Amino acid sequence: MDFCADFHFIVIHFCVLVRLVKVQKIDRRVAWVRVDTQTILSIHHNVITQNPRISLSYNDHRSWYLHIKNVQEVDRGWYMCQVNTDPMRSRQGYLQVVVPPSIIDRETSSDMVVLESTNVSLTCKATGYPDPYVMWRREDGDDIRYNGENVNVVDGEILFITKVSRLHMGVYLCIASNGVPPSISKRVQLKVQFPPMLSIPNQLEGAYIGQDVALECHTEAFPTSINYWTTDRGDMIISGSDKYEAVSMDSGYKKYMMLKIRKVHKNDFGSYRCVAKNSLGETDGVIKLEEIPAPTTMKSIILQTSSSQFKKGTAGDDRRDYDANSEKKFDDSRISAEYDYDGEYTLPSNGPPPIDQPPTMQSGSSSPSVRGATLIICILCCINLIHHPLRYVVYRWVDI
Repeated sequence: MDFCADFHFIVIHFCVLVRLVKVQKIDRRVAWVRVDTQTILSIHHNVITQNPRISLSYNDHRSWYLHIKNVQEVDRGWYMCQVNTDPMRSRQGYLQVVVPPSIIDRETSSDMVVLESTNVSLTCKATGYPDPYVMWRREDGDDIRYNGENVNVVDGEILFITKVSRLHMGVYLCIASNGVPPSISKRVQLKVQFPPMLSIPNQLEGAYIGQDVALECHTEAFPTSINYWTTDRGDMIISGSDKYEAVSMDSGYKKYMMLKIRKVHKNDFGSYRCVAKNSLGETDGVIKLEEIPAPTTMKSIILQTSSSQFKKGTAGDDRRDYDANSEKKFDDSRISAEYDYDGEYTLPSNGPPPIDQPPTMQSGSSSPSVRGATLIICILCCINLIHHPLRYVVYRWVDI
C-alpha cells in the first residue's frame, strides 16, 4: 500500500525543513503544494516555484525534504505533500511562523517635557506574532502614582497620567513581550516643569560672637534653578572668602543650600535671604541670625563658716538648724531689707517662720564687709542660676 507519513516541520536558525518519510514503492512521484495559495512548489526532483528561498532534497526516494530559508511571516500557512497514487495520497501540515516583538518608533512617545498639573499620555506601539503584551514601569523601580493608587506596573499601550506632578518625573520603560525571545523595551523620559519652591528648617538661628554658624535652605525647581544668598541689605554673598562658604548639592530637581559663617562678628547678626529662580519664577526665604550669650564657666564659691552655724539634717530631710547662740551668726541683712524691722530670725525645723513672728536683727551682728560679701554672693548665684540651673544646690544656703 502506498502512503506518506511523519509529515512535520523543523525550524532552525530561520530555516524550515519540511520532511516526508516512508514513501513506499520508489517509482511513485512526490509533489509539494502550498494549500492556501494553491501553489505547486515542487514535483518529484524539480522545484517549480520561483521563490529562491525554497529548495528540495530527498534520500533514496523514500524521504523527501522541502527547505525554506530565511523564514518570513508570509510563509505562515498550510503545506501539503502528495503521492501520485490512485486515488491520490496526501498529508497536510501548518507552518506557524512566530516573530519576536519590536517597538514601532514612529507610533511610540519620545522624551517629553510638560508643565506640572497638566495631563500626560505616553504611548507605546509594538508588533510581533503572537501579538505582544505591553506594559509600563519606572526604570528606577519606584511605584507609579496612577489613578490615585501607587502601582509598580501599568498594563497596556497607553500610560495616561492626570494632573502630573514633580513626583512623576523620571524615566519610564515601555516593555513588549509575546513569549518569543527576546523581549524589547524603550526608554521614555518624562520631565515636569514647575517654578521654584523652598523650605527652611530653622528660620531663627542663634550664635555668640566668635562662633561658626551654618544656615540651611532646601529648594525644588525644574528647570534647575539658580540659587544664591544675600544679606538683609540685598548684597549677594560671594563664597570662597575667609568669612563665608556657600555649599550647594543637587539631587534631581531638589537642591540643598548651606551658608557657613565663620567667626561671627557683631556686624554679622541680622537677616539672611536664600534665593532660587528659574525661567518659570523665583522665590526666597529669610533666616534671622541673633546673638546669644557666650557660655561661661564659674567656679563654686565656698564660704568658710564654723560647723556650728549649719547642721546637716537627717536622711531624707533637707532642712537645716540655725544655732542662735553660736559666736558667728548668719548675716540677716538681706532678710532685714525684706521685712524692714529689727528682730531675731530663727528657722524652725518644720518649715519657714510664720508671718506674724518676723525676725529681728541684732545690732552689731554683722560687719559691713560681711554684708557686702553676702550681697555679692547672692548676685552671683542669681546670675549663675539663670545660665546653669543644675548648680542650684551648690548655693542653696543663700535661701536659708
